Amino acid sequence: MSPQPEGPAALTACDEAEFSPAERALLLKLAHDSIAAALAGESLDLTAPTPHLDEARGAFTTLHLLGKLRGCIGYVVPSHSLYRTIAETARAAAFEDPRFDPVTLSEAPYLKIEISVLSPLLPIRAEEVIVGKHGLVVTQGSRRGLLLPQVPLEWEWDRETFLAQTCLKAGLAPDAWRNGAELQAFTAEVFGER
Repeated sequence: MSPQPEGPAALTACDEAEFSPAERALLLKLAHDSIAAALAGESLDLTAPTPHLDEARGAFTTLHLLGKLRGCIGYVVPSHSLYRTIAETARAAAFEDPRFDPVTLSEAPYLKIEISVLSPLLPIRAEEVIVGKHGLVVTQGSRRGLLLPQVPLEWEWDRETFLAQTCLKAGLAPDAWRNGAELQAFTAEVFGER
């Protein structure tokens, strides 16, 4: 195995799609199946169908209903296979996101799902952050905030606004990134239903 690049160069190495159209379709179907199974009180077999989907990866599952956010939950640090992670985060986004009421049986067929598969976290300096490419994690003490790479694009934020908003998500002052907060970045392969 060849050595992996370190630092910001490693974060720019994810420009090509890692997941095939068939793998993407399988993961999106799994997310829907996981929500449907939870609504029916059933469980799913979470044995990954391929070695690639059995790799431990961090990921987020985002739910949209009628064009509006309906839930988003994920794991930054990989703890299970990607296949299991997608099933768990889809279920959690539907029923455990504290910002929303649980998804209902009547809503489930209309959910649109977006999946973000994350690269490993790497330290980054504020001036190296590229809006639209990097997701951010800001940590200071016991506080930690994360925003996915697509968020600043959706809100048309510049780099400093993105940094400030990630600090606010952590419950920190908006300028904590200038005052000792730790910055880490990741890239994400994002795909979903429109």
